[in-house]
Amino acid sequence: MSTNDSNNSAYNDFHLQFIAGEWQKGKDDSTNTNTNPYNGDTLVEIQQATKDQLNEAYDAATQAQEAWAKQTPATRAAVLYKVVNILDQRQEEIVDWLIKESGSTRIKAMVEFGATRAITLEAATFPNRVHGEIRPSNTPGKENFIYREPIGVVAVISPWNFPLHLTQRSIAPALALGNAVVLKPASDTPVTGGLLLAKVFEEAGLPKGLLNVVVGSGSEIGDAIVEHKAPSLVSFTGSTSVGKHIGELANGGEYIKQVALELGGNSPFVVLKDADIEQAVKAAAFGKFLHQGQICIAINRVIVEDEIYDDFVERFLAHVKTLNVGDPNKQDTAVGPIINEKQVKSLKEKIAKAQEEGAKMILSGEIEGQVVPPHIFTEVTREMDLSRNEVFGPLVGIIRAKDEVDALSIANDSMYGLSSAVFTADMQKGLRFARGIRAGMTHINDISVNDESNTPFGGEKNSGIGRFNGEWVLEEFTRTHWISMQNEPREYPF
Repeated sequence: MSTNDSNNSAYNDFHLQFIAGEWQKGKDDSTNTNTNPYNGDTLVEIQQATKDQLNEAYDAATQAQEAWAKQTPATRAAVLYKVVNILDQRQEEIVDWLIKESGSTRIKAMVEFGATRAITLEAATFPNRVHGEIRPSNTPGKENFIYREPIGVVAVISPWNFPLHLTQRSIAPALALGNAVVLKPASDTPVTGGLLLAKVFEEAGLPKGLLNVVVGSGSEIGDAIVEHKAPSLVSFTGSTSVGKHIGELANGGEYIKQVALELGGNSPFVVLKDADIEQAVKAAAFGKFLHQGQICIAINRVIVEDEIYDDFVERFLAHVKTLNVGDPNKQDTAVGPIINEKQVKSLKEKIAKAQEEGAKMILSGEIEGQVVPPHIFTEVTREMDLSRNEVFGPLVGIIRAKDEVDALSIANDSMYGLSSAVFTADMQKGLRFARGIRAGMTHINDISVNDESNTPFGGEKNSGIGRFNGEWVLEEFTRTHWISMQNEPREYPF
């Protein structure tokens, strides 16, 4: 199919695997039944892949990568620019898949589409931005050359919450820099997290074997995709517990690999007493409830100075009550469905736990199917489960801080350090406060949910290692090769 045909027919055959440049049926006995989290409709049934098919994907990637790395920067960039063009032509089709497969509201789906497009466009510049160096030597007659070369084959394991974007932010840079990819998308979002992108890259003319999408159960290929000898780098986005396991597999097996891990978060949203409360309220609502709070950088803890605590709570409660909950396909829906029943059960347990620990629930609502309405808790303390652990859903606790010093102490009292935010009228105070937060990202007078394709995205502590986006991802997806040249005979001691 050429790019000119994009608007004439929708992609299909999502029941197949994409391995070695061919669409083929999975050979495992198990089936992935992909359903719409809002209404339960079956979207597609995928016979899952076996370990042998994973090996086939790695063999194809290994064989294709060497020739791809030798292509000119312009050749590789051209494919990425074609991908951007196809994304634009198929925007409505892609947004529709995000809504029906991942439970994205239309608002969130458009945000995710924009982020996906942006990182693809940024990646298209990477072939011309990667460069080496020449360094002097203390050995007479020697020259030192430092080359940046493709790392080889990259294993990508992507999540279900922002499946299109968080997959593309690894595979687009990897391919642009001359690598090949074997991708395992999340079981809840195999289409938007992998197969849909395979269709786009195929349509863009990416040579066969460079991108492989293997949909399989964790028990069959979960460990194998990491332990296989082919990948030099494993890029994973997901929970901290799974990330730790991947790190152990990558460094404790027969073949040691590099890892890029973007893991859990517990983002603090701090409102200091001089802040614009109305603006902070609007920001807190959007930063907490976008995609039902199922975002690693979503606001997890709202920390408010004592002097304005009651005022903030009153206004925040009033604003959140105006949010529309339900059908994610409606233009004005703010809160849609939770991804699966397991996550809904977990949220019910967190609601009960918060009440048991003494938090005051000032807003709740009936849970219908997988739609969980916003729940707000006040008088939350730093010791409570609602504060200690990541909440992947539309629940939020508001913590009272005695003063600015106490607010910073609470913000840093976490094993996570992904994103964070602070509201204040004094920008210098805001900057000072931001620099005191131990996190990979902090935003002043904005939400913790920020991601720009030319800025470093990643965390500290149990939120992971490595950085995505811009020049920082260039280092993740390339290897450094020092080559020295002795131009005249060297004197040796013996």
